[in-house]
Amino acid sequence: MIRLELKDLYTRFRNPQLIRALAKLIAEEAKNLKKPLNIMEVCGGHTHTIMKYGLKQLLPDNISFIHGPGCPVCIMPKERIDHAFILAKRKEVVLVTLGDMIKVPGSRGSLQDARSEGADVRFVYSPQDALKIAMQNPDKKIVFFAIGFETTTPMTAALLQKARKTGVENILFHINHVVVPEVMKELIDSRDEHVDSYNNRIDAFIGPSHVSVIAGARIYEQFAKEYGRPVVVTGFEPVDVMEGVLMLIRQFAQNRCEVQIQYGRSVTWSGNLNAQRLIEKYFKKRRLFKWRGIGNIPYSALTLRDEYAQYDAEKIYADILPVEEIEDHKLCICGDILRGMANPTECRVFGTACKPSNPLGSCMVSSEGACAAYYRYARELP
Repeated sequence: MIRLELKDLYTRFRNPQLIRALAKLIAEEAKNLKKPLNIMEVCGGHTHTIMKYGLKQLLPDNISFIHGPGCPVCIMPKERIDHAFILAKRKEVVLVTLGDMIKVPGSRGSLQDARSEGADVRFVYSPQDALKIAMQNPDKKIVFFAIGFETTTPMTAALLQKARKTGVENILFHINHVVVPEVMKELIDSRDEHVDSYNNRIDAFIGPSHVSVIAGARIYEQFAKEYGRPVVVTGFEPVDVMEGVLMLIRQFAQNRCEVQIQYGRSVTWSGNLNAQRLIEKYFKKRRLFKWRGIGNIPYSALTLRDEYAQYDAEKIYADILPVEEIEDHKLCICGDILRGMANPTECRVFGTACKPSNPLGSCMVSSEGACAAYYRYARELP
């Protein structure tokens, strides 16, 4: 195996001098901290940037990353994947979803397996493609398996709005959109009935910029005011992450606790108000939603409003869609990893029984998961 040096990672970025300068500033200013600082990056995109460019190794010993929920694919429970599988196998259904879902296994198999068994499963880059498929197949029920954080939710809402305006009636929606702030609260003060209380190690958060482009940075205000955890909304380039870390260090060193925007080139405090109104028009919060590896979290996901029930695949096919929860492999410790209580390499099955080609838990099931990032990048570092 080829061994990589740190310079082999950060020199591939277009501004290695700035990376080195930020690393030097972080090391100097971290000396002013009164205790070690544990920063959770909520999104798997940040996790992969951290691992791919060796950012962990550029930080001083008193700064650590905690890897958060990852991505909407990572946290999708097996029973929801089973819903997609069951619907796809019906003769009258064309199951349409985004390409990230193709290899994610439920208890019955993946959508790729369903397609190999003759199901009509189609993967699209844009939800609007589902409308074209519905118009081209008027004798079929087109079920759009919608998934994503706040980032992609407006696109699903726009698809429903366009379907209504154009009179397309053979398109249904299985909604799996989740929201970020509620899971962050869960990770601080667990309210899950299956999880005992624990001492979390989260001191601060790096918030994903793509979420705040839609929802704004204000969705994190409660974490600074009520929970005493500052949040910096950053982009996904290595320079963005390093600058976000520096901003958090300065907050702690100066006894501040605020929400700050590092990614000012696209993120505002209020976000995209038109997109928010579109989401509010078509969706409401679910009372409870299970995040794979974490558990049931109140009001952490969306569903269609009652007035659009004729488009809701979960309601129309309720008699054939199972509701029983399906647990992950007993040896999987993804729950502990997502809560910042363990690292991927501490798992007994990491890299052996559990690999991207055979994921046992949520952190390995998607390319954005923490275990997938460690499997791909960490083994190459000294």
